[in-house]
Order: sequence, then structure tokens, then C-alpha cells
Amino acid sequence: MLSILDRYILKKYLGTFSLLLLLFIPIGITVHLAEKIDKILENEVPLMEVLIYLYNFTIYFANLLFPLFLFLSVIWFTSKLANNTEVIAFLSSGVSYYRFLRPYIIGATIVCIAALVFSMYLAPKASKGFNEFSYNYLKKGKQDRDQSNVYTQINDNDYIYVSYFNVTDKIGSNFTLEHFEGNKMTYKISAAQIKYNEKDSTYSLFHYNKRKIGEFDDVLESKPKLDTVFSFDLEDLTPVTYIAETLNFTELNDFIKKEKARGSSYINRYEVVRYKRWSLPVSAYILTIIAVAVSSVKRRGGMGLNLAIGIGIGMVFVFFDKIFGTMAEQSDFSPFVATWFPNFIFGILAIYLLRNAKR
Repeated sequence: MLSILDRYILKKYLGTFSLLLLLFIPIGITVHLAEKIDKILENEVPLMEVLIYLYNFTIYFANLLFPLFLFLSVIWFTSKLANNTEVIAFLSSGVSYYRFLRPYIIGATIVCIAALVFSMYLAPKASKGFNEFSYNYLKKGKQDRDQSNVYTQINDNDYIYVSYFNVTDKIGSNFTLEHFEGNKMTYKISAAQIKYNEKDSTYSLFHYNKRKIGEFDDVLESKPKLDTVFSFDLEDLTPVTYIAETLNFTELNDFIKKEKARGSSYINRYEVVRYKRWSLPVSAYILTIIAVAVSSVKRRGGMGLNLAIGIGIGMVFVFFDKIFGTMAEQSDFSPFVATWFPNFIFGILAIYLLRNAKR
């Protein structure tokens, strides 16, 4: 049963957070649109596509920065409570500091659950639309996938290689498929060029060669052209770099499992996305405690000083989150450690500030 104090603080917690989102998201849209408007007009993008893109950007932007918005909103309204001596009144009435924190924790739980659902199921759809629009209209000339020296394992026995794959024309150069039984290669297919035929989902191999490796002699087969079917699709050859961001919870887990079996070199990138979907919502608790500890004490500088401290801490958190995420994507650094390390460091800071605030 929520007390009057709980309902009062919880209402301010959720209300201020929602208000801050409603204030900053239109500002973010305006700044982003002002930056991209020249390219949008240059490419004559239909109005409906622009509106859908801005909708996707709103979800993408909110999901990316919600911890910072939450942090600043808690500092904002708690500082107002402290300046109005409401915090002192609460604590003087016999309410312990931990009891005072209860509505904040309830609020953080609500935000955490909402953020989990948001990041697992809604944000991936928005991310797909946001990235597709960006590469179609705003980043023309830039590739959304690796096209050179594509090497991947497509199942337990088969490995493919393409020196270059043109996504637009669906044509690859210097194609090779190697089939193994255990540790022994049993045959190898090579072609100067491979082309994907969308009409019937087949592949055309030009200057086709196949070497069957026997115990004593090899059998060679050559053809100028061969139309055939493979067990892999186009996305196996050249998955888009942002593909993990576009998959929901179940799809992402299945995708990572499949890519691990193939020996993909981008596993760290995909796992950073998966772990962040858990670590960022959980950060709502840590940032809430830090915000309360910083702003529940009445200071000479008032709300302005509390906000300045909050913005500084928030920016450091975002910096840690970005730098460790990038480190894991581009090295052998553990994605799990990279995504949870900011929460661990700021969790220690939250405990320290909470103990000081209690005094």
C-alpha cells in the first residue's frame, strides 16, 4: 500500500521524467532535421517517408538517452523538494532515509520494466527504419555492410569466401566454397564470379570449377556457367553492420547463436547490443540513487549547482558507456564486462554518495 509520501514523490518522479522527454525530444528532432534537411531536399525524399523517419528517430533517440533524461529529471524535482525544505520535513517526521528512497525505487522499477520492453521489441523496429533511411538518403556512397574479403562459415561443414560483393548488383568476385567432413576437405567449388538471381533465388557461377578430393586422385569439373542453389542467402554473405540493432529479443539470441556457430568475426559487436539491452534499463536504479543523493541536500548554489553536478556525472556515464562499448566491438575485450562496467563503477559511486547523504 502506497502512502501519501510515496504517491507524492512517485507522481513527481514519473511526471518530471515524462515532461523532460516531451521537452527534449522535439528539440532533438529539430536539431537533427536542421542538420539533415539539405540532403533530404536534395534527394527529394517523399514527405511520408520523412515523417516515418522522424518517428523512428524519436524512438531511437529516446531509447539511447533515456538514462540521462531520467537522471536529470530526478535531480530537478528532488532539488526543488530540497530547496522548499520538503526533504527536511519528511526526514524530521521520523521517516528514515531508506524509507524516503522507496518511491524512487518504485519509480525506477516502472521505468526499468518499460525500458526493457521498449529496447527488446519497439526500439529494434525503429532502429531498422532509422538506419535504412540514413543509408538510402543521407549516407549515399557509404556502405551499410562489409563488401570486401567476405569470409564466413555457413554451417558445420561449409565455408565461403568472396573477395568483393556488390550489394546493388548482387554480384561477387572470386567466389570459393570449401566443404569439410571432420578436418578433411572433400571438395572445393570456385568461380570467377557469382550472381544472385532474385527471381528464382538461385545463384549463377561463371567460370565454374569443382575439385572433388579423393583418397588417391582428385576429380575436376569445369563449366563456363552453372546455375545452382546454395543453402545460404544474401544476408549470410554480407549482413548489414547494424543488423543486431534491428532484431528483437528472441531474434537476436537466435542470430547470435547462429553467428557463433559460423565463427563470425563480429560476435562482440552483436553481444554488446544484446547486453546493453539489459544494462541500460538496470542503470535506472543506479542513476536514481545517485541523483537523490546529490540533490536531496540543500546547497548554497541551489538547483543550478545540483544540475551542473548531475550533468557532469551524466556525461561521464555516457562517455564510459560509449568508450567501453567501442572497445569491446573492436577488440577481444569481453562484451559483458564492457557493457556492465559503467553500472559497476557508478554503483560503487551510488553507495558512497548514499552513505554521505544519510549523514
